[in-house]
Amino acid sequence: MLAHILAALAAALAVAVELLEALAIVLAVGISRRWRDAAIGAFAGVAACVVVAVALTVGVLGSIPVEQLRVVIGTLLLLFGLEWLRKGTLRLAGVKARSSAQGEYEETISELSQDPLPPEGEPDWVGRAIAFKGVFLEGVEIVLIVGVIASQPESAAPALIGASIAAGITLAVGLAARNRLAALPETEVKWAVGIMLTAFGVFFVGEGLEVSWPGGDVALVYVAAALALVSRIEVARTSREAVSLP
Repeated sequence: MLAHILAALAAALAVAVELLEALAIVLAVGISRRWRDAAIGAFAGVAACVVVAVALTVGVLGSIPVEQLRVVIGTLLLLFGLEWLRKGTLRLAGVKARSSAQGEYEETISELSQDPLPPEGEPDWVGRAIAFKGVFLEGVEIVLIVGVIASQPESAAPALIGASIAAGITLAVGLAARNRLAALPETEVKWAVGIMLTAFGVFFVGEGLEVSWPGGDVALVYVAAALALVSRIEVARTSREAVSLP
């Protein structure tokens, strides 16, 4: 039961942060260009993500024997989780710029300003391409993370429910707070997602290798706590080193 709750939470947080960045890009296209072209590009990106999702769940994960699936799932989650955790640790330490949907928004506005808007009635291929790229790139990461979590036996429903709820809330909050995107704690959320995905990765790889975790699913909690502790220690150490540099 605990593993299902954590699977839903991990999927929800991953969807929230990635979808927020994709939404910032689509908003930038719609506000600075035309909403019709922004919507066309965004829907094309969603359609492409659906194709990737089907290929992943049916063609890749669906062809792996059950006894090997946990190791594969755990390895993929480790790859995602460690990268998110590394970036989150560096951002919290002040070494790397904080993650911000506002930054994505402003960068997209700047990029679009370099291309003239076509006359009314003609397709804005630049705007469509940028909206498509934003949705597709962020969406593929959502598909991979949620798909991998959902591939774990009995975790499909929790992961999909968590992802669906997060998508609805994120779209509502993002549209309502589109002028205050910089105030959202995106860096902290991404750091937490990194902790959770890495903990799941360690747990699933261990299960695939027939490790008997003390406490069963409770292992996810103490593995995550250990990862968070190590990360915070690294944040403090890296911050001190950054301050001491000339």
